[in-house]
Amino acid sequence: MDFQSMLLPVPRSATFQLEGYHVWCPTVVKGKDGLYHMLFSCWPIESKHDGWVSKSLIGYAVSDHPLGRFQFQRFVLDGRGEGWDADVIHNPTMISYQDKYYLFYTGNYGNGDYWDHRNHQRIGVAEADHPGGPWRRVHQPAIDVTPGAWDHLIVNNPTVTVTPQGKILMIYKGVGEGPLPKGGAVVCGVAEADHPLGPFRKVAGPIMVNPDNDWSVEDPFIWSQGDRFYALVKDFQGYFTKTGVSSVALFESMNGTDWEPAEHPLAFLRQIVWEDGVVQPVEALERPQLLFENGHPAVLYCAAAVNPNREVAFNVAIPLAELRIG
Repeated sequence: MDFQSMLLPVPRSATFQLEGYHVWCPTVVKGKDGLYHMLFSCWPIESKHDGWVSKSLIGYAVSDHPLGRFQFQRFVLDGRGEGWDADVIHNPTMISYQDKYYLFYTGNYGNGDYWDHRNHQRIGVAEADHPGGPWRRVHQPAIDVTPGAWDHLIVNNPTVTVTPQGKILMIYKGVGEGPLPKGGAVVCGVAEADHPLGPFRKVAGPIMVNPDNDWSVEDPFIWSQGDRFYALVKDFQGYFTKTGVSSVALFESMNGTDWEPAEHPLAFLRQIVWEDGVVQPVEALERPQLLFENGHPAVLYCAAAVNPNREVAFNVAIPLAELRIG
C-alpha cells in the first residue's frame, strides 16, 4: 500500500477550530442518522499547547459532510474529579460496535505540574448509544501500567480495530522505566479483548522499535483491510520513513502482533497540500485517524499546528483516493 499517493488536496473549508480553545485529536464516525460525528480534545487557549496534559477535555461537533464544516455542539467528557482520570481526558478514538459507540481515551490526575500529570496517564473506555453521549465510562483503566515492563511508567495513545475474527485489537503507547521525570523508552505494544469494554490482555510489546533511539513511535492508528492490519504512527526520529523528524510511517502486520514497515513506509510529511495549490509546511501533523466509507478509508483526520510553539492549532480533514492494496 502506498498511502502517501492516496492523499488528495484539501479544501480550505476542511478545518475545525473552536474559539477560546486549542483543538487536537479528531476522531470521526458516521452515525445512523447519516451525519458525521467528531469527538476531539480541547483545552483553554490561555494554557498554551502544554495545557493538553493538565486541562484537556472532550468536545463534540457534527457535520453533514465528512470534510466539514463541523459545528461545535457541546463538551461531552471531562475529568470526573476523583480517581485515575480525575483531571484530564485526552487522545479520544471512537468506534461503532454492535449498535453502540465506544470511546477510548487517555486520562490522568496530578498536582498541576506537567510531568506529574503526564506520568499518571492511563487508558480508559466509555460506552454510549450516540456519539454525542451521554458517555458511560468504566471506572477502572482499560489498560494500566505493568511495573518493570516496557510500559512501566505510563500508557496512552490508544487505537482499536475489530479483527476479522471479531476480537478487539488495540495498539497503545507506553513509556518504560528510566530516569524521572521522562522515564525510559517510548514505544508501542498490543492488547486484545473480546469486547470493547474489555477486559484487555496484553499480548505483545514493545513493537515498532527504533534500534538507534529509544524514543521510537507514538500516536498509532490501526485498521484491518484485505488480508492484513495496517498502522499509521508518528516516527519520532524519521528512522522508518528516512525523511526527517516527526514524519508519519505506515506499518503492516499479518496477525496484529508482529509489525514491520510497509513496502512504502512514508505515509505523509508535515505539510498540507491545499486545493488552491499552496503547499503549507506545518510544525505538527499528527494524531492520524481514518474515516471509513463502504469499508475503505475515505478521509484522514489530523491535528495540525502551524508555528514552533503550536499557538495556532486546528484539526484538518484530508480526503483520500481509494486505498489500493498491494
